[in-house]
Amino acid sequence: QVQLVESVGGADQAGGSLRLSCAASGRTFSSYVMGWFRQAPGKEREFVAAIRRSTGSTRYADSVKGRFTISRDNAKNTVYLQMNSLKPEDTAVYYCALDPSLSAISSSPNRYDYWGQGTQVTVSS
Repeated sequence: QVQLVESVGGADQAGGSLRLSCAASGRTFSSYVMGWFRQAPGKEREFVAAIRRSTGSTRYADSVKGRFTISRDNAKNTVYLQMNSLKPEDTAVYYCALDPSLSAISSSPNRYDYWGQGTQVTVSS
């Protein structure tokens, strides 16, 4: 099994910055994708960003391009999501997830087998 532990989220004003982290432990894979999703009240879970552990290849949702950066520290099995220029619409519970396959980075939550517990991010206007 794989355990994903996210850092505590936080709150900031619009225009501010926050950084989330997600540490993976347990079963290891030769290559996997770590992704971030978010879910606001009354809305479906949506893709934010993802990164492949082995190559560092990334993919972003259009809504966060240029504002969020995903990175990884392979030695720590940890992925980070640096969120800058935050907007109130970024308010949501953020989840990290792991896709152990070797397929292309996917934005579909159905492709991700393992999930963290979620962490709240709140951005005030």
